[in-house]
Amino acid sequence: MYANILTIAGSDSGGGAGIQADLKAISATGAYGLSVITALTAQNTVGVDAIYPVAIDFLKQQMRTVARDIRFDAVKVGMLGTLEMIEAAAEFLETQSCPVVVDPVMVAKSGDRLLQADAISALRDVLIPQASVITPNLPEAADLLDVMEASDRDTMLAQARALLALGPQAVLLKGGHLSTKESPDLLMSESEAQWFDTARVATTNTHGTGCTLSSALASYLGQGDPVDVAVAKAKDYISGAIAAADQLNVGEGRGPVNHFWALWGNNG
Repeated sequence: MYANILTIAGSDSGGGAGIQADLKAISATGAYGLSVITALTAQNTVGVDAIYPVAIDFLKQQMRTVARDIRFDAVKVGMLGTLEMIEAAAEFLETQSCPVVVDPVMVAKSGDRLLQADAISALRDVLIPQASVITPNLPEAADLLDVMEASDRDTMLAQARALLALGPQAVLLKGGHLSTKESPDLLMSESEAQWFDTARVATTNTHGTGCTLSSALASYLGQGDPVDVAVAKAKDYISGAIAAADQLNVGEGRGPVNHFWALWGNNG
């Protein structure tokens, strides 16, 4: 039996991030993807032209309808653009008992803000405490903690501990924004801190990396892996997707990673 993984996130009309990236990553890592759409976006590899949030009643209906009929083994939560959406997702997750990965999506790669400012406190206080793992990058961590962005590993350690104090079971703090030779990610739990170092890949095609990593992580958790093993597998998967990104020819801006690099091999 394959695991069923539910993603609650926004749609990316360019196909590289959001729901589209989530479903690709879940499929590529061996699970079946289900989706609840929080917003429609008009975007491409250059930027986001418009965001159209779905009505709250319809968002709740999507979640209720999926849960009424289909068993799911993990949930990934991505873009929730408003306070009301965060509260609705948190209320829904209270009824579930599977692993939950929260990717606190706030700003797109293009720099467009995807989360309203008044929703950050709700994300921090209502949703994050329900997470098995949260996966912020350094700017998102700084926003959540209202501090300066980390610029070294020592500060990452301190901020990961502060994020853990918000209530999740674990924090995967992504260090891709550091100006270092490696791209270090830090897994922090009550019992340990573990670094995952990855060599940087010379490519600008990194659209959707956060969505892809968090969805792969949810997929592996839903398939029964412990958190550290799931993180290691998800890191290997996203590293391969980034390394093969230039096989794709999608748009004139920051293109997507290659979600199916292992399936397609070098035929992209």
